[in-house]
Formats: sequence, structure tokens, C-alpha cells
Amino acid sequence: MKAPATPENETERLNSLRESGLLEIDSSPAFDRLTRLAKRFFQVPLAMVNLIDEHSLIVKSADGQAPSAVPRNISFCGHTILTEAPLVVGDMLQDDRFADNPLVAGEPRVRFYAGFPLRLRDGASVGSLCLIDYAPREFSASDLAVLGDLGALAEDEFAAISAATTDELTGLFNRRGFNQLVRFTLSVARRRAEPLTLGWLDLDRFKEINDRYGHEEGDKALKAMAQLMRASFREADLLVRFGGDEFAVLFADTDEQGAWIAMQYLAEQVESYNARKLHPWSLHFSWGLSEFDHNGNDLQQWLKDADEKMYAMKQQRQRAR
Repeated sequence: MKAPATPENETERLNSLRESGLLEIDSSPAFDRLTRLAKRFFQVPLAMVNLIDEHSLIVKSADGQAPSAVPRNISFCGHTILTEAPLVVGDMLQDDRFADNPLVAGEPRVRFYAGFPLRLRDGASVGSLCLIDYAPREFSASDLAVLGDLGALAEDEFAAISAATTDELTGLFNRRGFNQLVRFTLSVARRRAEPLTLGWLDLDRFKEINDRYGHEEGDKALKAMAQLMRASFREADLLVRFGGDEFAVLFADTDEQGAWIAMQYLAEQVESYNARKLHPWSLHFSWGLSEFDHNGNDLQQWLKDADEKMYAMKQQRQRAR
């Protein structure tokens, strides 16, 4: 078996994928329509829209029986993202790259694969629209053209999702929205010689909520946290859900001491919310603050500093449990 090579622009490719918002969406009706169309048109048992992150193939939509994730080193789509042309293998057993792949040699015994590389607007190849069959088959030039048309529709949906700057679940800015606004905010703060402080928040024991009560309750917890942040902070502050259970707040014209007071107020509001016992779970969060140094900081170091302070609080609380 030949494992997929790592693209030369892997760091940039992963950054583009993370900033696109594609990893955060749980489902997409547009992707589901595409996989239904692909399965019906090509009469294959499985059609998928996938993403390739650092270690895994992540299935975003599938019509047919498919795993939720596949290790990248045995994925077929890991090969597909390496070139601009579609990858078509009529019989996997006749191809040295795949003949002894565990997905070919063992269950589900894949024999045919056709994958179209899906790109973001910046050119980063982040996934594939692919077809799977369990018997060898031919794939004509007209078939390739149709696969390309469907792939172009998938890329249009990628672009639409990537252009969105709002987190669908909470209504806060998403990672892309933050990235678009933070440099402008920094520029304004520099010109006005105003302090700017970043608060980094992470829900504690959020996985326990999902595992014990289900993802629907987990979504309720995330929305509750977003509502409490809106109620606790000023309209001028930039509120962000970075993805998963990570949040951030950009305190405008506020030094670290002022931001600390604001975070303490949020903590009090969370305690009051928990006391109402509206849910079988309660909210807990760790946080870190970092004031931007206009003379020394760079953006990445600023983000890292706030994240490290948040993580230190989380570790301290875990030791105290």
C-alpha cells in the first residue's frame, strides 16, 4: 500500500481548511443533494463529500453506508487532493497503490473509486467528491464531465460556507469572521492609542454533557453560553465562537484589568444561570486574558498567550476537582 504523500503547501492548506468554516458544520442539505444526485446518476452504492484534515478523512455527506472518519494514511481521497485532475481507479486490486489497502483487501472490499478534488477559492485542495463501488467498472469521458460538474457545485457550496462570518448555531462571529475583523480592530486601536484585550474561553466538561445527555443538549449549552456572553458584554465587544466549545471576546478600548472585571461579571452570570437549574447540566468555563502590546506583540503570539493562560486555569481547576 502506498500512503498519500503530504502536499508541499500542507501548512497553508490546513490553515485554509480551518478558517473556511467547513469543519464546524455538522450537516449541509446542499452536500446531501449532491451525494444523492451522484449516487443515482452513476448507480454506485456510495457517494461522498469528504474533507482531509491533518490526520483523517472526514465525511461531510454520504449517500450509502460510510464511516464517519477514515485515517488519512489509508484514505483514497488523500491521494485525490494531490493533483488538480480527478483520480479514477477502475479496479483497485490492479493498482499497486491500493491493492493491499485494508479498505480493499478487507471490508468493505472497495474495487472502484473516482474522486474529484475540491478546492477553496484560494486554491487550497481540502477534500473530494468521490464515488465508491464494490465491483470493478469503467468510467467514460462523459462520466468524468458529469463528476466535474457536480464537483464544481460542491466547490460553490464550499465558497458560500467560507464566505459566511457567523456561526450558525450561536449567532456569534465564527473563526473566519474573527480573522476578517481582528486586523481592522487592531489597526483602529493603534491609531487611537487605545488598549485592546483578548479573552479566550473554553467550556469545562463539555464532552461530558455530550456523552451523558446527547448532542442536542450540548448544542443547548453552547447557545446558552453565547446568550450569557451577549448579556454580559458590551455591543462594542467582538464575540466569537471559534468552533467546538471554544469562544473568544475582543474587548475594545479595554486594558487587561478592565477585561478581568468583565470576565468576573460573566462568571457571576453563569453561576446565576446554573442556579436556575433549567437543564440537567450546568455551565463551567475556563478563561485567559491577554492585552495587546502595540509595540511588541504580533497577532499569533497574542492569540497564543491568551490560549495558554486559559489552559493554565483549566489545568488548575482539573487538579482541584
